[in-house]
Order: sequence, then structure tokens, then C-alpha cells
Amino acid sequence: MTDQPVYLIANLVVKDPAEYRLYEKGFFPLLKRHGGEFVTYDDAPLTFEGESPRPGRVIIFRFPSEADAKRWYADADYQELSKHRRAATQLEFLTMVRSIPPRPVS
Repeated sequence: MTDQPVYLIANLVVKDPAEYRLYEKGFFPLLKRHGGEFVTYDDAPLTFEGESPRPGRVIIFRFPSEADAKRWYADADYQELSKHRRAATQLEFLTMVRSIPPRPVS
């Protein structure tokens, strides 16, 4: 079975924009290093049903595989950089969502 893309979804509230910008500056090169791709973000997502994410930012990005996402998160450079995010935001969640596996051909 081939690796399937995965999506990471984050919900956070930026408390210190200057500190968060330090995180953003380093984020994209590290994302690219691991094959990741920024998809979108929204500072005012619309929830049709259920509980809304915490007011703040919802971010979606993609990796070619679960292994790539895990390598990105475990990367020592990312963990060092994420200190800026942790200092600048209140993170509600950072969640990985897997793609639907391919259907068997019959």
C-alpha cells in the first residue's frame, strides 16, 4: 500500500503577534523541507453544526504521508522554532487527519 496524504489542522489564538511572526518566518522552510504544503487559514471559520473551534485561527496544511508529518513534527529545528508559537499563542489543537485509503480494485 502506498502512503496517502495527511492533513494537519490547527486551532490557535494569537496572543503575541510579534512573537508569532518569528514562528511564521521559520515555519514555511521547515514545512517545505518535509514535503509539506500550506493549504489555507481562516481567522473567522464558519461552523454549521456542533461546537465551533475556539475563536482565533484555523490552519490547514498537508504532507505527502503520515511519516513525513511525523518527521516534520519531530524535527529538532521545528521543535526549537515551535517555542515561538507556544509563547505567542494559545493552542487548542494540532490534529492529523488521514486521507481515505484507496479502494481495492475488483
